[in-house]
Amino acid sequence: MDLTLLRPLYTASDPVVSVHIDTSREDQDADHRLEVGWRALRRDLEQRGADERTLVVLDEKVGGSPHLVGPQGESLFAAGGRLLGAFTLSRPPTRNRAVLAPLADPLETVLDLDHQLPYVMVALDREGADIDAFPAGATDPATSRTFSGSTLHITRVRAGGESMASYHRRTVNVWTKNAAGVAAEIDEACEAVGAALVLVGGDPKATAILREQLTARRHGVEVVEVPGGRGGEDAQGVLRAAVDKALQAASERSHAAAVAEFESARAQGLAVHGIPAVSTALGEGRVATLLLGEDRAGDPLKWSSGAHPLLVASAPEALDGAAAAVEAPAGALLLRAATMGGASFCEIPAGIADDDVAAVLRFTAP
Repeated sequence: MDLTLLRPLYTASDPVVSVHIDTSREDQDADHRLEVGWRALRRDLEQRGADERTLVVLDEKVGGSPHLVGPQGESLFAAGGRLLGAFTLSRPPTRNRAVLAPLADPLETVLDLDHQLPYVMVALDREGADIDAFPAGATDPATSRTFSGSTLHITRVRAGGESMASYHRRTVNVWTKNAAGVAAEIDEACEAVGAALVLVGGDPKATAILREQLTARRHGVEVVEVPGGRGGEDAQGVLRAAVDKALQAASERSHAAAVAEFESARAQGLAVHGIPAVSTALGEGRVATLLLGEDRAGDPLKWSSGAHPLLVASAPEALDGAAAAVEAPAGALLLRAATMGGASFCEIPAGIADDDVAAVLRFTAP
């Protein structure tokens, strides 16, 4: 997972409020439960000294996706009267909680987003396509576009005759031209969100021609064909369900690949595990991928600072400018160091390392 989206969370000089809340909407009482849950968290934050400007910003943002039905959650981060980040989670947090601390607490957010991918969804027919681009963790598209090409000679005839072959050639040419236009739109959509996957549902012949166009353009993003497509709410519903299933499968493949990379790196001496070794590698700028286990309850407290976010130490005296150092659980500080050091992230499944903290290293420091 690319951690770049976390960088804004670490820009605040004021204490940061981190909120993780269940926003599931599965029955008519959901909005009331959300309101009660947020009210309780808000009172607790007030007692802890959160400033009113920041709480008002959160008031306006909590439950920001009321049109989504089903189990879900939300992570919000704010400081100094401004919103630093808002993320929709694919599953509710284990419990509603809010933290006021010198440092944002996005680990629960990252563990959820790590199983989500940026992608482009394409509903295709022979005339054109509807193309939606979704950033990782988003439930609403960042961009939506529609390409409508030529409809002249769009249907191939079955009858014979001297002109049939010519008619068929013109039809295929129209399909190909339309597919080229769709492919160009897909390129732009992929670039907009850094898509890892293009999921295409629709007419099989149009899909085959589109795949040829994407391959010819050296598209570089995996293209997966799924059921559903253009043609009304039923087709769109089938497409949405198929896309969700395909994304889950892609996430599983991605994690399996990350585990394989870790094992290969460990065999070559290019992986470390344990908080001390990973902290040292982060401080040297050598971490390519940070791997953390989900259960961080046993994390020791460590020290770091805004001036030197890559350094994670056991005592403030080990840092330059110790007076400005902050104490936080090791996982939170390691995550910030990885984010600011340009590393990626992957949840580490239990049992693949000798610890629930590990890292794949770069060959050399940047």
